[in-house]
Amino acid sequence: MGHLALKGIRKSYGDTAVIHGVDLEVNDGEFLVFVGPSGCGKSTMLRMIAGLESISAGELLIDGTRANDLRPADRGAAMVFQSYALYPHMTVAENMGFSLRMAGVNKAQRNAVVERTAEVLRISHLLPRLPKALSGGERQRVAIGRAIVRKPKVFLFDEPLSNLDAALRVTMRIELSRLHKELGTTMIYVTHDQVEAMTMGDRIAVFNKGRVEQLGAPMDLYARPANEFVATFLGAPRINLIARPVGIAPAGHVALWNAAAAQASAATHKVGIRPEHLHLGDVEQGVMAEVMLAEHLGDASIIHLRVEDMDELLTAKVSAHEGRVVAGQKVGLTFDLTGALAFAADGVLLP
Repeated sequence: MGHLALKGIRKSYGDTAVIHGVDLEVNDGEFLVFVGPSGCGKSTMLRMIAGLESISAGELLIDGTRANDLRPADRGAAMVFQSYALYPHMTVAENMGFSLRMAGVNKAQRNAVVERTAEVLRISHLLPRLPKALSGGERQRVAIGRAIVRKPKVFLFDEPLSNLDAALRVTMRIELSRLHKELGTTMIYVTHDQVEAMTMGDRIAVFNKGRVEQLGAPMDLYARPANEFVATFLGAPRINLIARPVGIAPAGHVALWNAAAAQASAATHKVGIRPEHLHLGDVEQGVMAEVMLAEHLGDASIIHLRVEDMDELLTAKVSAHEGRVVAGQKVGLTFDLTGALAFAADGVLLP
């Protein structure tokens, strides 16, 4: 079992509060991702679950047992860090079996567990090697294997892929997702990368300034973010936010608002439109804009546009064919308003 309940969890360093009363439940066998910008408290929360940081207030329950004062070794949690922290003088097999050796497990049992774990991770051929002979991805697999042999109730991952190159990160995302399905163990994964969060998690907890802004399934949060922060954090390129014109506004801004906010209520302060819901056409169609930069990615193009008299650029994600434009070209913008989001003055999503 690996059910966790966080009840009013707070963390302070002296008079400085960094976690402000987080309430959260992690289901047995769930893959939950903590995501947010640097300094938002997600890693601190993970370290409190692991027992590496004390809890200032609130309760942490692991399978119904209060774990606030339990030693890290007694919590049934295994943590995988950003740095691999492998013993350089030990082989892969010795690194993976070290915790079992410290627990008094005999050599034959230890070797059997290490070999089974290596098969799951597809690193059996690496067991005799020293860490210096491994690539970054192989070292990360060994670090994960060292956690698996302990058979924990919950795995805690603290940005484990951030030191890897882009291609290897994709491979390791696939491997971790496969591993979760195979083991069925509860996993909590910390990242600042919203792509990792969207593609790996059963649910996402979006952290901001020591609070959970929203918790839910990845596509639910993408389609119905609770507020502007969640809307702008999830999605690449980021969502376009168009503010209601006030006072004597530039004609371009007024035209843009009229087109984007056709279905908005009087309470709407900003309209959010995802880049994939913005389309390019002839100048006579929609709102006129100038192409500032066209990024051609092969299957799609990211187009950065400026509407007359507006400083902030808009971003469109369009098909490669639609994106055959060049910097300085004038185009007409139209919107798919079925996916438009309306935000109140305080940033909260309107119904």
